[in-house]
Amino acid sequence: MDEERALYIVRAGEAGAIERVLRDYSDKHRATFKFESTDEDKRKKLCEGIFKILAKDIPTTCQVSCLEVLRILSRDKKILVPVTTKENMQILLRLAKLNESDDSLEKVSEFPVIVESLKCLCNIVFNSQMAQQLSLELNLAAKLCNLLRKCKDRKFINDIKCFDLRLLFLLSLLHTDIRSQLRYELQGLPLLTQILESAFSIKWTDEYESAIDHNGPPLSPQETDCAIEALKALFNVTVDSWKVHKESDSHQFRVMAAVLRHCLLIVGPTEDKTEELHSNAVNLLSNVPVSCLDVLICPLTHEETAQEATTLDELPSDKTSEKETVLKNNTMVYNGMNMEAIHVLLSFMEKRIDKGSSYREGLTPVLSLLTECSRAHRNIRKFLKDQVLPPLRDVTNRPEVGSTVRNKLVRLMTHVDLGVKQIAAEFLFVLCKERVDSLLKYTGYGNAAGLLAARGLLAGGRGDNWYSEDEDTDTEEYKNAKPNINLITGHLEEPMPNPIDEMTEEQKEYEAMKLVNMLDKLSRPCH
Repeated sequence: MDEERALYIVRAGEAGAIERVLRDYSDKHRATFKFESTDEDKRKKLCEGIFKILAKDIPTTCQVSCLEVLRILSRDKKILVPVTTKENMQILLRLAKLNESDDSLEKVSEFPVIVESLKCLCNIVFNSQMAQQLSLELNLAAKLCNLLRKCKDRKFINDIKCFDLRLLFLLSLLHTDIRSQLRYELQGLPLLTQILESAFSIKWTDEYESAIDHNGPPLSPQETDCAIEALKALFNVTVDSWKVHKESDSHQFRVMAAVLRHCLLIVGPTEDKTEELHSNAVNLLSNVPVSCLDVLICPLTHEETAQEATTLDELPSDKTSEKETVLKNNTMVYNGMNMEAIHVLLSFMEKRIDKGSSYREGLTPVLSLLTECSRAHRNIRKFLKDQVLPPLRDVTNRPEVGSTVRNKLVRLMTHVDLGVKQIAAEFLFVLCKERVDSLLKYTGYGNAAGLLAARGLLAGGRGDNWYSEDEDTDTEEYKNAKPNINLITGHLEEPMPNPIDEMTEEQKEYEAMKLVNMLDKLSRPCH
């Protein structure tokens, strides 16, 4: 009934009445995502009517009402087939200021029209294969990049940037050709990185270092949404970037990694938004060539070095592990390097473990990232070893029992999901410099058997990668307990009592005769 009334008014053609009836329809169906099949034909005709109105010169408020209804109707895939034409797509491109002839974004009154047009394009491109093909023909990706360049430094049009980026993400997700076009022809990597810089308001203190204000305000919801969409689009653009071939590529990836480091050290408006932001940053870091990830850590400044020295002097001499890792003014320091970003990644990993579900999607990316960082960068590996596998003191409990990060990771080594248990075991193995004896010390043979069997290392030895030869230092507590540690379970077991000690002489003689009789039976030939 709503479609029939709206269709009647749309066909009548009076702008004021059209705006009122479409606004009523939009208010009523704002949260509608499932439609009745009986009214399908009416919705198709209503779509066609709206496109005819949008092709005319009508007031801005009427354009917005038309586009809001079109956005709602475009959630229905079935009605998009007859209305997804080149002419209709061009109407939306014109309204979204995606034509090359539009040089600037000066009229603030037009911003709602641009945003609603981009929303409609997102729905139509996502739900219609014809629209996806037309996007290639109309070179939509290039037009979107051009619009981004117009508004990349203007914070008051965040909604435009957000939906421009979302549409760019959809196009690069649905078409591998567009990923290549974005990466090389349209210079999407530096462009999207600049969008992130703008969203985070980054101020560079060195080539790959940014100023971090730990007491600053969180990102606004609009800035957070823009950043998330940019991270998702960048993931698609860089999804095949495993090797760096040119110096310019290496520099650009290092700049992006530095921006992502900044991203990890700031927070969004809510805890959930912060986790979503960091999750997308982790996914993108997984695409960065591992040789460029050294910018995640950076040397301390002279001022920070002086503060660290003061803190070290304040610690007792017997606190050796604490002297390695120092927390000063919210800065995690290890071996003269700022490890804040790595510590955030470690905390993020632990939170994902504690969730207890969706390990393959939520946990394996950050575990893989930390594994590759540890394998390629010595300082990162040593810091993570210090945090995850500190020197053993109490070995009375099994390695999988407890609430430390080590305990949680060891439990994952016997997880039912093969991919999860493999990456958890690989991470611990790399932290142990791929030495079997060191891994068994922290996990026990039973938990590590799957990894060792897959690597052909059940008899001991070490993996194929080279690591520095610095030795692990065992604590006195571990050295004293080592002779009584069960190698299978990896923990200290009380010695079993000798049953003979509690027997009388008669019982011992009786048991000895039983043993003689059994041996006698075994030695006789079978008849």
